[in-house]
Amino acid sequence: MNRLRERFPAALGDERGDVPGWVLITLMTAGLVIIIWGLAGPALSAVFQQAIQRVTGF
Repeated sequence: MNRLRERFPAALGDERGDVPGWVLITLMTAGLVIIIWGLAGPALSAVFQQAIQRVTGF
């Protein structure tokens, strides 16, 4: 491991990460969830209501 640190000190010493990349991934994921929930929400609600009616109908 010491040899790697000697050869690549900047790459192994920098542990900050790619904050803007993670922010972008988080925002894109939240956007996809909102879009999918908006499109599939009514259908999922109808399926849930059907399931509840079947269970309570016994």
